[in-house]
Amino acid sequence: MKHASSPTRPPWLKVRAPAAERVEKVAEVLRRYDLRTVCRDARCPNLGECWGEGTATVLILGETCTRGCAFCSVATGKPGPPDTYEPSRVASAAAELGWKHIVITSVTRDDLDDGGASQFVRVVKELRKRAPSSSVELLVPDFRGNWAALREVAAARPDVLAHNVETVPRLYPEVRPGAVYTRSLELLGQAHIYAPRITLKSGLMVGFGESREEVVSVMEDLFAAGCRSLTIGQYLPPSKHHLPAREYLTLEAFTALASAARRIGFPQVASGPLVRSSYKAGRFMVPAEGRP
Repeated sequence: MKHASSPTRPPWLKVRAPAAERVEKVAEVLRRYDLRTVCRDARCPNLGECWGEGTATVLILGETCTRGCAFCSVATGKPGPPDTYEPSRVASAAAELGWKHIVITSVTRDDLDDGGASQFVRVVKELRKRAPSSSVELLVPDFRGNWAALREVAAARPDVLAHNVETVPRLYPEVRPGAVYTRSLELLGQAHIYAPRITLKSGLMVGFGESREEVVSVMEDLFAAGCRSLTIGQYLPPSKHHLPAREYLTLEAFTALASAARRIGFPQVASGPLVRSSYKAGRFMVPAEGRP
């Protein structure tokens, strides 16, 4: 479906060219281990910067999602079975590239009883064995409210456990069909109960037509659920066939949102036009004394 065009992109959304040599090295290793990254699949503007700093976001459980969020460029359809050897390949690539911080995320797998939770657990275990110096962040789907599956993921003890609410509740039917705002909040709350020492993180995109008051209300909900790390970034349509951006926020607006988040109590906030949920993720862990 073709949507109406977005407003003209402002100049502050231009991205500097990545360091070609480092990017090609990472790309070669990922090809060899047959791994995909959200960095490329979701066309992240920070690919060169993050890969150059020794971090990346690996996409597990295939390349096909069972949901069809209006903002996402990942393919939707019927996925294949989980790959038994994927966890060891992820860990081997991380070790070879010397990644300091690795983010593991997945397509949504509503076709699996546990939503793919067991694969996340296996990946963490392999990373602890083969790349013990790397910190591990898991960016998980909502597991359709299967909190037993979430408990297994929390028990694997990632350094950071993230789940993105993405937008304000009013816009969920348009932006995140198949997702439920209250279920996402409950996931974070349950994770806080299961593993209170793990840093909980969430991310928001802006520019869908939400109000500032709605964004602040979501921040308050996230903080109440136990979330202490927050990212806020500008939604950029992957193509003309995706949901258009209705607004490009100014740099001052992102600064104001960051200030609002800190007033609520968030110790870690990244807010800016090109910020994504895994942006500078390795620098974005709350120390133990700052965790709830």
